[in-house]
Amino acid sequence: MQTIDIRTTQNVTIEYELASVRERILAFFIDLLIVGFIYFVLFFISIGLFDDANNLFLSVFFGLMPVILLVGYQFLSELLADGRSWGKKAMGLQVVRLDGRQAGLTDYLLRAVFLLIEVVFGLGIPAAIFISTSANNQRLGDMTAHTTVVRVRNKIHFQLKDILNIDSIDAYEPSYPSVRQLSEDDVIVIKATLRRYRTYRNEAHEKAVHELADHLRNVLDIKAAKKEDELEFLKTLLRDYIVLTR
Repeated sequence: MQTIDIRTTQNVTIEYELASVRERILAFFIDLLIVGFIYFVLFFISIGLFDDANNLFLSVFFGLMPVILLVGYQFLSELLADGRSWGKKAMGLQVVRLDGRQAGLTDYLLRAVFLLIEVVFGLGIPAAIFISTSANNQRLGDMTAHTTVVRVRNKIHFQLKDILNIDSIDAYEPSYPSVRQLSEDDVIVIKATLRRYRTYRNEAHEKAVHELADHLRNVLDIKAAKKEDELEFLKTLLRDYIVLTR
């Protein structure tokens, strides 16, 4: 599973899992179905508005409409949904910039224009080749816009060592029973924050640990003990979650 480290403008390094060719093709197929649905709706509306369905104008209009809809849908859906078209949302994917900045209008426009070249003219073959062979799983549109597509929806999983770190599961008494209020995504954030702190020890990640601990105390209504270690607090929450939800 390929990953990429992106340093944000706040100097925080975030590890993402790169989307595979298969995931991106499936996401695009879902988007294609949506575009096809919109096309047929507009087609039947247009047929009802014009008596002569065989005139030259309609022929040209319906010939160009699929391409215009595809490019327009790709551009607007990513622009309005922070890099997540409906297909990408369904597959848990998102467009991100490699430099950590927020992708903007120009970036999404470049991706949409090159989609026309790669998919409409190239039948998707150039896109698949570049995604498969480039270091950051980028198609030509990604390379031009300095973006890539990553997974943002991960399935939570605990390794055997996570369980074995608890001396006796049966005898273990959770310190914070309210941890059951957390969702799997919340626990993923805790694990990722701890992992990044261990891997990249810097002031930004230390601050992230403290802020996350404070936020979780407020959410779970936990009173902080004096001189309580933030790292141990987060680790305890993870252990409690494992035991209480297994």
